[in-house]
Amino acid sequence: MSKNVTKRWMKGFLIWAIVMLVLQGCSTASTKEESTSEGSSSEKKGGTLIVTRLSDATKLDPHFITDIPSANVVYQKVYETLVAPDKNMEIQPKLATVWKQLDDVTWEFKLQEGISFHDGAPFNAEAVKKTFDRVTNPATGSPQAEKFSMIKETKVMDDTTVQFVLKYPYAPLLSILASQEGSILSPKAIDENPEGLSQHPIGTGPFVFDAWKTGQEISLKKNDTYWGKAPSIDGVVFKVVPEDSTRLAMLETGEAHITDQVPVAELDRIEASKGMGIYRAEGLAVEYVGFNVKKKPVDNVKVRQAISHAIEREAIISGIYNNVGTLANSAMSPKVFGYSENVKPYDYDVNQAKELLKEAGYEDGLSLTLLTSDRKERISMAEVIQSQLKGIGVDIKIQVLEYGAYIDAIDKGDHDLFIGGWGNATGDGDYNQYSLFHTASLGAPGNHFYYSNPDVDKMIEQARQEQDPEVRKTIYEQLLQKEMDDAVYIPIRNYEHLAAHTKSVEGFWLNAANYLMINEVTIK
Repeated sequence: MSKNVTKRWMKGFLIWAIVMLVLQGCSTASTKEESTSEGSSSEKKGGTLIVTRLSDATKLDPHFITDIPSANVVYQKVYETLVAPDKNMEIQPKLATVWKQLDDVTWEFKLQEGISFHDGAPFNAEAVKKTFDRVTNPATGSPQAEKFSMIKETKVMDDTTVQFVLKYPYAPLLSILASQEGSILSPKAIDENPEGLSQHPIGTGPFVFDAWKTGQEISLKKNDTYWGKAPSIDGVVFKVVPEDSTRLAMLETGEAHITDQVPVAELDRIEASKGMGIYRAEGLAVEYVGFNVKKKPVDNVKVRQAISHAIEREAIISGIYNNVGTLANSAMSPKVFGYSENVKPYDYDVNQAKELLKEAGYEDGLSLTLLTSDRKERISMAEVIQSQLKGIGVDIKIQVLEYGAYIDAIDKGDHDLFIGGWGNATGDGDYNQYSLFHTASLGAPGNHFYYSNPDVDKMIEQARQEQDPEVRKTIYEQLLQKEMDDAVYIPIRNYEHLAAHTKSVEGFWLNAANYLMINEVTIK
């Protein structure tokens, strides 16, 4: 960011940004793999990158995407944002060149010039306004609308200048603009065929959407007229390969180059391979067991507390995840601004769990359904939880769904318990708290706990408006403990993101939100 912009930042936001940077640190790839993925001195051109993945995307419209596998296809590939995080999660210019905060509620951005969308429409201030007017318009029905609810108006000052006028001060504005939800869409597509964006994304990025064979693959091709540094590869294909062993076998035979969904049980095999490498990055996300607090009998807080006491979380980290990731104490990972080590989850105490069930009127036990996606580790986790809860008389039926069906089910509230994860895309506590626990986010926007607490809502709103970073951290600590006291979820694991790759591919990296960054990839 330029010096003239930095000087005009509000003092409170500058302090917050520094604290956020210190907390987040950099992506923790191993030294060996950082050198492997940084590229070689002699740049290579051409080839198609093959990425294998467990699940297909569900939709490709950023205003309706609610899952990482879908966002991963288009984020900073087909679509770009006004600003973007670098490897250290530090905000950098992208479609905007510079920006400044004019007052507590007014932010101004200067835009890149001479850029066109993939359909030929010009990128300008009108395109930015049309994008944010669409996502915030109630008629659009976007599950992302609440993430931009602080925006009162998007104003076109001239062709290359746009202002966001906010309803209230919002400290992490840059972080939400840098997330996939902040992607800038073609104004022509919005006008002519907005529904088509779900299947055919149109942005300004280095890759152009090519084709989607549902359940099989999505292909992107190089944007030959890209405004920035053009990719070295000709394109990328995201192939759906449900079997873990097959994805790795395709790397070994050279049929694929990267898989960013690595079964932890295969780490030894990957590390022993002469042709494969592993990339590791500390993540922003947390994995948890969530309760649908509106559904009987888990609407009873004592039932939720009993189940929380009966799950031995350490056994899941070591037995299921092979110690990939760390034991979580809340819904925020240590890399997220607002995290607190002082939040205390429920300890493993079977006797206390039985006593709480008795107090709740379920001394003779009860039956519940636990919903999970079809990822191998999550199925194994569900089986461990099923076994552990038998010890307190809770009979668990496991329901495994393909990822898209799983998302639909939790969006609709068709569950008692579920195994979930929240891939914080911004590194700020607001994205976590507002999306997961605010009443406005019930259902598809992220609150799959169906948790609604007016006091919590008020505190979340206070935290997003507060300019003092230390005050914000205090509020988030109180929020995290309140949600824990209400037993809304059981924190399991702070993510560590893994990607296995052939040693013929260089230049990719995973950011802390688990997006695969491929713009500088080369293939030997």
